[in-house]
Amino acid sequence: MSNPTAETSATPTIRKTGFSSAALRTVVLWHWTSSAVCLIGMLGFAITGITLNHASQIETEPQRDSVIDDLPPKFMSLLANSTEEESAALPPELAEWLTEQTGKAIGSRKADWSEDEVYLSMPGPGSDAWLAIDRETGEFEFESTQRGWISYFNDLHKGRNTGAAWKWFLDLFAIATLVFCFTGLLLLVEHARRRKMTWPLVGLGLFLPFLLAVLLIH
Repeated sequence: MSNPTAETSATPTIRKTGFSSAALRTVVLWHWTSSAVCLIGMLGFAITGITLNHASQIETEPQRDSVIDDLPPKFMSLLANSTEEESAALPPELAEWLTEQTGKAIGSRKADWSEDEVYLSMPGPGSDAWLAIDRETGEFEFESTQRGWISYFNDLHKGRNTGAAWKWFLDLFAIATLVFCFTGLLLLVEHARRRKMTWPLVGLGLFLPFLLAVLLIH
């Protein structure tokens, strides 16, 4: 004689929304995993969203440093004999010496070469720097501007002057956030029958920014 209880327990539970118990566990697993991955990033983006929105009200005093000096004679020949035009990196030994003098890593950044001058722009998150070298006299001028930590994190938020590695991170973070949102939507579908305010709140989150954009942004 068959046992009805055993047959019932062996059959996956199908909920009114169509999710089986196994599917629901998978959704929950992906949701909490993506939330754990995105937690710190989402906090950071939320905080910098506020600081960006009130950037004009947050006063910061930029810190500027400058260096004006002459290149040693041994580097003059490198500049004078160089046939570089338009965009190319500085000679490695010159770049290393300038790094020591300015405190700013020059590395293999590409500079703009002209007949009279070599100009190197070095922007970064929350900062800016440039270097100009007179190819005839050997005089160089370096200036660096630091706009503070708030500006630094604001630029990270925007991906401004952050390099390829950070841009890849932003793409991966965006994908993880999409997983978090999509699995959250599936969980809303699962629990909506027991929580009547689910879809009105979702609708509010959809239409409120839409109405603000249409009616109040000009």
